[in-house]
Amino acid sequence: MKLCPALALFATLAFAQYAGPKTVYILPMAAGLDQYLAQWLTKDHVMQVVADPRIAEVVMTDRLGEAFEQKMKEIRPDADKKSDGTARNTFRTTKPRGTIFLVDAKSRQVLWSDYHKPPSSNSDGDLNRTAEQIAKKLSGK
Repeated sequence: MKLCPALALFATLAFAQYAGPKTVYILPMAAGLDQYLAQWLTKDHVMQVVADPRIAEVVMTDRLGEAFEQKMKEIRPDADKKSDGTARNTFRTTKPRGTIFLVDAKSRQVLWSDYHKPPSSNSDGDLNRTAEQIAKKLSGK
């Protein structure tokens, strides 16, 4: 008995798993870590880094709080209009201390976070190693 092509396609799609977000916008980070992260996320095909925050599924940042919320209102004003007007309890970080957050661009929920000890210096080598380790953790490798 032969399976019709449409049924085969449906079966393939039904068992395919969502592998997570595909596009990320990276906000500026301390010591320029964002530049190294963009390179590693792209090189390892973890996610597509986009220059337009409006088309990103997620936003990567090293701080949360009022400044982050304000930046999100600037880059995704439509998401803010859909708010129900209730007050939010906001997690706040004043300065980066080694935690990287992956935040859903629409819901603003933190989807992933990881602490990585900040590099001992801001040298290219240290920042590159740190970004590589973060990208590998994010990819599950």
